[in-house]
Amino acid sequence: MTVLYSLLALIVTLGILVTVHEYGHYWVARKCGVKVLRFSVGFGKALWTRMDKNGTEFVIAAIPLGGYVKMLDEREGNVPDELKEQAFNNKTVWQRMAIVLAGPLANILFAIFAYWLMFVVGVTQVKPVIGELEPLGVAAESGLKSEQLITAVDGSKVSGWQEVNYQLLTRIGDTGEIVITAESKEYSLKVNKWLSDAEEPNPLRSLGIAPFRPRVPAIISELQPDKPAIQAGLLQGDLITEVDGKQIEQWYDFVEEVQASAGKALNLNVLRADQTVQLTLIPGSKTLDNGTVVGFVGAMVQTPVIPADFITKLQYDPLTALFKGAEKTWDMSVVTLQSIGKMIQGLLSVKNLSGPITIAKVANASAQAGFEAFVGFLAYISIMLAVVNLLPIPVLDGGHFLFYAIEAIKGSPVSEKVQMMGMKLGMSMMLMIMVVAIFNDISRI
Repeated sequence: MTVLYSLLALIVTLGILVTVHEYGHYWVARKCGVKVLRFSVGFGKALWTRMDKNGTEFVIAAIPLGGYVKMLDEREGNVPDELKEQAFNNKTVWQRMAIVLAGPLANILFAIFAYWLMFVVGVTQVKPVIGELEPLGVAAESGLKSEQLITAVDGSKVSGWQEVNYQLLTRIGDTGEIVITAESKEYSLKVNKWLSDAEEPNPLRSLGIAPFRPRVPAIISELQPDKPAIQAGLLQGDLITEVDGKQIEQWYDFVEEVQASAGKALNLNVLRADQTVQLTLIPGSKTLDNGTVVGFVGAMVQTPVIPADFITKLQYDPLTALFKGAEKTWDMSVVTLQSIGKMIQGLLSVKNLSGPITIAKVANASAQAGFEAFVGFLAYISIMLAVVNLLPIPVLDGGHFLFYAIEAIKGSPVSEKVQMMGMKLGMSMMLMIMVVAIFNDISRI
């Protein structure tokens, strides 16, 4: 069922973003007087078609991994004399440049709209209060302490953990100092080619920082059938007080013991109806996405309620929200471009490249997390789609724009031979990137 939901989330995500992208090309092409023959969302066999009064065929196709706008063009076939002025190749170089830029621009505008909507409705964040620190971690060595409130990272103000993570992500691959401000004092955290080899970077964990979590008693609230917890005799309402003689102060202590003990017998002391009961629990094992094997028992605790004073909500009037949405879109565009640059320089592992499988999993997770998470995910993927398409690689919009820019400067089109060579090179590059991304997806599974 999870696979089905992920596939559905992928189709919805790509369907929305591809439609936005291709509509940008379509709208500007029509405004420039170009006849559009087909507007397709997806590739392959058509599942649904409709012809409009202008002779454009709108199609939803079977393979939901992209789309295209096919325009009248003399380079692709004979064009009747009466329609030649509507052919793409007969438009001015400036019009052609506008048409190829319109797709990525539409994705940028969509991201601004998505962030605007989030800021108008209100974005809920957990205040960046430090919880536990690893004793020998970079953060602890800098002098940071538990229960401090982080107010800035590298001089940029932050009000929630999401913003802290964003600022830290911009520093991946760097060598130098990350400056964290907490309670009006600056702390310098030294890094060297930070997380450059990490497959799934976790900036906070790497620095030895754990966000504050409310103390949750280790009381069993739900048990999964036929799993180790129920087989050991645990019941709903049991309070776990000791594991192998070690005092259990809260639920997370119990989780840590279980995860570190796959297949190993654990002796539990459990408080049940004011009486202590002794049980033996043998955790099962499961493999995480990063390949780590951890123990699990099939027991759950009641979802902890984060205290109200640890929650902050960013909400703005429509005009301010528009400015904030544009600012957020710009910031995420810069981070995406920086990440690509660091990958080319070898400062960021190519293992971070993700394909459709990972996108499907994240789309499903964000959809289940609610409106705010899913809209934010759509905005981020839309920005990535725009930035990647603007790269000066033939076959991408940025590559076409590069050819037209050269034509505008030199006064004549780039030769067909050079264009064809560029297309072959660009296709090879994109195919190689796609193979690596899909390989990474499969490796994570």
